[in-house]
Amino acid sequence: MDAVISIKNLNKVYDNGYKALNDVNLEIQAGEILALLGPNGAGKTTLISTVCGIVNPTRGRVLVSGFDIINHYRKTRSLIGLVPQELHTEAFETVWATVNFSRGLFGLKRNPTYIEKILKDLSLWDKRDTKIMQLSGGMKRRLLIAKALSHEPRILFLDEPTAGVDVELRKDMWRVIGELRKTGVTIILTTHYIEEAEEIADRIAIINHGEINLVEQKDELMRKLGKKKMTLELKYPLTELPVALAAFNLLLENDGLQLVYHYDATQSHTGIAALLQALSENEIKFKDVATHQSSLEDIFVDLIKEAQ
Repeated sequence: MDAVISIKNLNKVYDNGYKALNDVNLEIQAGEILALLGPNGAGKTTLISTVCGIVNPTRGRVLVSGFDIINHYRKTRSLIGLVPQELHTEAFETVWATVNFSRGLFGLKRNPTYIEKILKDLSLWDKRDTKIMQLSGGMKRRLLIAKALSHEPRILFLDEPTAGVDVELRKDMWRVIGELRKTGVTIILTTHYIEEAEEIADRIAIINHGEINLVEQKDELMRKLGKKKMTLELKYPLTELPVALAAFNLLLENDGLQLVYHYDATQSHTGIAALLQALSENEIKFKDVATHQSSLEDIFVDLIKEAQ
């Protein structure tokens, strides 16, 4: 399958010498949801802004549906919708007027039926005649998505789309994003909410210090890098680990009442059977056992630490 966005050796160096992007290479497939994760200052917004034509690259090439973003700026920009982090909107305009105006900026004819559908999909229809200054923060965030979709783009960039949005509204917006993907829209989002990427993304790209450290299918990433933890609740506390258990990756916690064992679930031999046998031989009894799978947040933190 051909990539809808192809980024080759992309670099961005600002006038003050700061290198925001360093030889970024990334292929994004049509119809996928890609989550771009990274700490503050990692280069997420610079990368998005460059692809969208807002920031000029220092070196490298970006193709959108086969069109170069420099040589075919108008064509590539028409294919892209961008939802920025900042809530900059026309305070005294109504919802209906500003979304229609955004469509007109791309030279498209009025299409009230399409705009009505967008507003209804984003639960903004009842607010269509409301001035933007009267909207809540969550509604303004939805409005930015409506504006970005007004010219019927096939690619949607969402830069921190649910920042400042409550949990209920965030999940509602995840549903909207999922529905957009069903129509064939390719979605790239940056997010600080790891559960957001874990919930809706197909692939994860991790960027740090302007470099892409890893690009992986979400499920495969969690399978390969996710670790498991087994916690044994002991009947009687231990003051220290017996010498016979020194070979196992064990931690003694909770005032000696818990034994914590870390292991790789992808390995055929996890060591659990040997551990349980050693506990029995040393007459260490436990009353409960629980396992915990590493979350995407655990994996992300570990990867960032390794890259530093």
